[in-house]
Amino acid sequence: MKRTLWFVMFLTTSFFCLYAGNENDSLLTVLDKVISERQVYTDKKKAVIKDLKLKKVQQKTLEDLFRLNAEIIQQYGTFVCDSAEQYIQENIEIAKSLNDKEHLLESRLQLAFVYSLSGLFVQANDIYKSIQCHSLPDYLKAIYCWNNIRYYENLIKYTDDERFSSEYIVKKEAYRDTVMSILPEKSDEYLKEKAIKLQENGRVREAIPILTKIYNKEKPDTHGYAMMSMGLSRANRLVGNLDVEEKYLILAAITDTKLAVKENEALLSLAVKLYHKGDINRAYNYIKVALDDAIFYNSRFKNTVIARIHPIIENTYLYRLEQQKQNLRFYILLVSLFAIALAITLYFTYKQTKAVSRARKNLKVMNEELVALNKNLDEANLIKEKYIGYFMNQCAVYINKLDEYRRNVNRKIKTGQIDELHKTSSRPFEKELEELYLNFDKAFLKLYPNFVEEFNALLKPEEQYQPEKERLNTELRIFALMRLGIVDVGQIAVFLHYSVQTIYNYKSKVKRMSILEGNHFEEEVKKLGSLSQK
Repeated sequence: MKRTLWFVMFLTTSFFCLYAGNENDSLLTVLDKVISERQVYTDKKKAVIKDLKLKKVQQKTLEDLFRLNAEIIQQYGTFVCDSAEQYIQENIEIAKSLNDKEHLLESRLQLAFVYSLSGLFVQANDIYKSIQCHSLPDYLKAIYCWNNIRYYENLIKYTDDERFSSEYIVKKEAYRDTVMSILPEKSDEYLKEKAIKLQENGRVREAIPILTKIYNKEKPDTHGYAMMSMGLSRANRLVGNLDVEEKYLILAAITDTKLAVKENEALLSLAVKLYHKGDINRAYNYIKVALDDAIFYNSRFKNTVIARIHPIIENTYLYRLEQQKQNLRFYILLVSLFAIALAITLYFTYKQTKAVSRARKNLKVMNEELVALNKNLDEANLIKEKYIGYFMNQCAVYINKLDEYRRNVNRKIKTGQIDELHKTSSRPFEKELEELYLNFDKAFLKLYPNFVEEFNALLKPEEQYQPEKERLNTELRIFALMRLGIVDVGQIAVFLHYSVQTIYNYKSKVKRMSILEGNHFEEEVKKLGSLSQK
């Protein structure tokens, strides 16, 4: 019997949770639609206020004007606090002109209430201190207490500091006791305060039936309906009925949005709840709307509260968005790789085993041939560079020998040897030197055909060289030798038959013409040109 009873209770609870979850999903969809149309509701609110303002010129007495302003204030009270303050100040002046103390007190209490909503707590407190609560008529005394209750509720949220909140709670509950002593015990206002008092004392389950009874009396799409939805939401949160809490929060947010209530607490609370629940996208959208409403209402208090929460939700939202992008890229890559792998698998399955084996053998042969070819190319390049060095060295030695031979012949002639020998030995060797340089230029440009073009790219446009075909000038020849690895200035001077200082002068001249710094220029020259494959 007990097992059966537990089973029935389990099924009932599961069904209730499932129903509540489905109902909340539907309500969230409605809320999303209402939020997407919120500009329509805002425009309707503006139209109502505009019509009320147009009626001001029709008012015949200050009393009528005071009452009309009161209607405008009621519209602005949860819409734009600055405008509400403006009309309250106008009513204060009217009350002074009428010498009506009750109107004046009522307007000042309204002003203090708006101040507390907008975050001007010091100004609101100054007004409350200037009013003697015990001397007020009962209906104003009740307003005084309710305003102070809301004042301390907002102050607790604004300060968000446990060092002060306990003191504020005591004062808030003292005002609740006062207002309950004024109200008739059977009135809905009294029962609301009683239910909240029960919650504060930990007797939440006793409060829920009271709040539910009052909630059922309220008409949908009214401010009272939204307020009672918020009350039931809080009560269900305290007893752990989280799905029911969410339901009433959604209903309150829908109602507030339809009524263009910019002092909107429900949507902010719902955003926080959905964030902790893991619905980051909706939480981010709702917190943005709540922030827009707070800015529209111009509430410093609400902006401060949202500013504590908004970055947390936004950062989580952006992180989640980035994770989704990364996951999407990963899945696209995975699918692409899978498709490629599938295509390759089908291709190789289609081919016969012999064909695959033959292709592998051919590939192996081709790889071996490629390795051999690369080896030959490396050897050829090495031989070319060594050959050039050898060629230059032999030519220089040859010219030096010729010069020495000429000097010997001259000495013989001076000692009286044959005149014809003297003529032969006295022949200048500039021709051999020019031939050596010509052969060097041709050999070098054959190996590095793009050297001059790439060298000019390192110079300023107006300083670039235009040598004869297959010839290098002295400056180009110096850096050609450096390109071949001959960096010793002494060796370069010997080969070109210049002094070491002359070589330095040429190098300095070219570096000044370069678009690069000196050291960088020489390093870049050593990298110029690619070996010709011819």
